[in-house]
Amino acid sequence: MFYTSTRDNNVKVTASKAITDGISPDGGLYIPESIPQLSADEIKALCGVDYKERAKKVLGLYLTDFTKEELDYCVEGAYKEGKFDSEFTAPVVKLHDNVSILELFKGPTCAFKDMALQILPYLLTVSAKKNLKDKEIVILVATSGDTGKAALEGFKDVEGTKILVFYPNDGVSPMQKLQMTTQEGNNVGVCAVYGNFDDCQTGVKSIFTNKEILDRFEKNNLVFSSANSINWGRLAPQIVYYVSAYCDMVNNGSVKFGDKINIVVPTGNFGNILAAYFAKEMGLPVNKLICASNANKVLTDFIETGVYDRNRDFYTTVSPSMDILISSNLERLLYILCGRNSDTINDWFGKLKTDGKYEISEDVKKEITDLFYAGCCDDDMTKVTIGETYNTYGYLADTHTSVAINVCDAYMKATGDVTPVVIASTASPFKFSKAVLDAVEVEGKDYPDEFSTVAALEEISSLKAPEQLSALKGKEVRFTKVTSKENMADVVFDMLGI
Repeated sequence: MFYTSTRDNNVKVTASKAITDGISPDGGLYIPESIPQLSADEIKALCGVDYKERAKKVLGLYLTDFTKEELDYCVEGAYKEGKFDSEFTAPVVKLHDNVSILELFKGPTCAFKDMALQILPYLLTVSAKKNLKDKEIVILVATSGDTGKAALEGFKDVEGTKILVFYPNDGVSPMQKLQMTTQEGNNVGVCAVYGNFDDCQTGVKSIFTNKEILDRFEKNNLVFSSANSINWGRLAPQIVYYVSAYCDMVNNGSVKFGDKINIVVPTGNFGNILAAYFAKEMGLPVNKLICASNANKVLTDFIETGVYDRNRDFYTTVSPSMDILISSNLERLLYILCGRNSDTINDWFGKLKTDGKYEISEDVKKEITDLFYAGCCDDDMTKVTIGETYNTYGYLADTHTSVAINVCDAYMKATGDVTPVVIASTASPFKFSKAVLDAVEVEGKDYPDEFSTVAALEEISSLKAPEQLSALKGKEVRFTKVTSKENMADVVFDMLGI
């Protein structure tokens, strides 16, 4: 299995090289030359094994230059007992009727990013040994909240690496900010940016492809890589949990083996739902992929019209991990759907850079509408959905998951589709305690700090907050720096001392 770039069809690299690089030198995203297949018999066999074995099977189809021993090392290390607060790693629970919830927040940072970022350091260190000679890897991360902490925790004190995280100063929840700014480890750095997530993401991508910066790194024996889902080593593990969810739904009787399911994903960067698309194309029985957006509904508008337009108001919402107007991973999907034509991708994304918008061809537009349904949900309806879901079903959902629940309900009402559904639940409700508490509390109250809201939410819901969140109380804040988007490269140099 080789990988090419969305911006240059002539690129041909191994999986380990794609993971080491993070992003192609031409600015494109690495993508497998073809999508491997899982037969019905293979999927049935996966129903009888645990999450680790499912991961080994799926990842083995993509990471073909990894030996069996190397893959075993990566998977066993990432998903070993004690890492996740569930024997199923990513458990599926029934919400109601034919709707299930895939809980992706049982890891160390209580967010779905753990599912990939616990294994990425293993994948990257193995890959580096194959492709780099005695160079230190610098992981640059742009985050809308969850990726940052998950990456910091995954790469903390990993030999031969340094990790630097940029987050929007006013664009993450208080708990997300605390998780990042109190991060332990001798190889970590965190900096806030005046601006939104798109500013952070654009800044990181420009640093990756700046020749002067790359030359400076070369002189200091350093090399860049990424922990964002632009890195294939981050995206591939996300495919696993959709395959696993289907197996668990078969095992618990939610779906008959061979019957199709719908998958609902709250998304801003498109990576999480792209992983579901890959699972479908591998052979997983999937009917519809449902893309749920918050008020920043650039993806909803795109799927409905075929026009991607980031020239719009940006909203800071109660679901901040979705506050994104530039959906990087959409590039991978469009590359596949346009016949893997890098010239077309360069044209569309060149227009996105210069004009802030592009329009896809009619044939690609039709393919997207056949594959996807899109809907959106503003803050008011998000909170209403949290309250209704809790009061009706006794299930406490975070803000992002509630966006997905709302859009799922709208889809079923609009279409009459009764296909069994699984909704990706991306974070613990205690990471967004104020918004969740506002939604379930009879009379809204003011609380002095984040931990007071957590305690109040525990009392009202009779649930216990994850220990890893409660333990943040009283921890020393290590990182307080804030920079402009124009000075992000200088921050990198300062942090590295070069």
